[in-house]
Amino acid sequence: MEIPPKITLAIDAMGGDHAPHAIITGTELAVRLDPSITPILVGDEQKIRPLIKADSPLRDVRIHHTTDKVASDDVPSQALRSGKKSSMRLAIDLVNDGTADAVVSAGNSGALLIMALMALRTIEGIDRPAMAAFFPTMNGRCCMLDLGANIECSATNLVQFAVMGDAFFRVTADESTNHAYKPSIGLLNVGEEEQKGSASIRDAAAILADPEINMNYYGFVEGSDFPMGGVDIVVSDGFSGNVALKTAEGTSRLIGTMIRQAFQSTFFSRIGYLLASRSFKKLRDMMNPQNYNGAVLLGLNGIVVKSHGSADPKGFANAIKVASDMHRNNFMEDVKVGIARSLKAIEMSQNNKASAE
Repeated sequence: MEIPPKITLAIDAMGGDHAPHAIITGTELAVRLDPSITPILVGDEQKIRPLIKADSPLRDVRIHHTTDKVASDDVPSQALRSGKKSSMRLAIDLVNDGTADAVVSAGNSGALLIMALMALRTIEGIDRPAMAAFFPTMNGRCCMLDLGANIECSATNLVQFAVMGDAFFRVTADESTNHAYKPSIGLLNVGEEEQKGSASIRDAAAILADPEINMNYYGFVEGSDFPMGGVDIVVSDGFSGNVALKTAEGTSRLIGTMIRQAFQSTFFSRIGYLLASRSFKKLRDMMNPQNYNGAVLLGLNGIVVKSHGSADPKGFANAIKVASDMHRNNFMEDVKVGIARSLKAIEMSQNNKASAE
């Protein structure tokens, strides 16, 4: 059995609603599942060390001590100025100086974005980073980006998001997926017809359809389409993507609540629930957001994974797995190749338009 290479992850131990306990417990779970992970816990050692038991896989863990942290309600610009010694910033710096291969934080999303952008910068050919995450669909799971990092986007931004999403989907595919598989990509729009949508969306569609980019472009998708599993990747500006994702999450909670209420309404409905309990457990597992925890800031010179602030240990362990999968499957190299190809196609498209004019 091939032993996976060691990977070092910088863990912001003080970020999140339940830090540091949920962070430490989640990191322990991740290391038990994958002993090749070497975490560096960044935070207050006096609060972290007592949580690590003698039989823990973290008993010899390195702790990068700091008492500073970014609060959940800190304004990102203020956190950038005053948080240079915070657990979040120091964890990012460990990636920037090559000490760690990736960083995982459940802290303030805005602060993480601006700190990571200032410290790591975007990779060549990427104008803006994008936040990407998975959520369940009828056919498995779907990756969506951007989820809020960029409110307004040009056609070039959307094409770059598509290239990064393509690389992200493939390097985080499960073992049952053929790694030669080309994920399908759809642009979120107000209709499927070619003439629908803004000029930037239509221009992005024309570029993505170019065979020179060598991606599996599906076309436009509507908000009602992608939960059914019509495409593997949905590309959108951050405003629309965030609204779509939050709507899907709210609808999921609504359905779960309505099902529970319906099965508690009468004696016979409770019996029906008991008879179908296995099926409902399977449904809960499929819809459990902890199993999909781990949004990624794509486009930076380093791997940055954002865990949900309220994630439980299982959810945080999943975010750690996302980070390790991206590093081991050479995400950075893959996305750089894709970006170079897309830039060439964009240049050719622009030249052709100029010639036609």
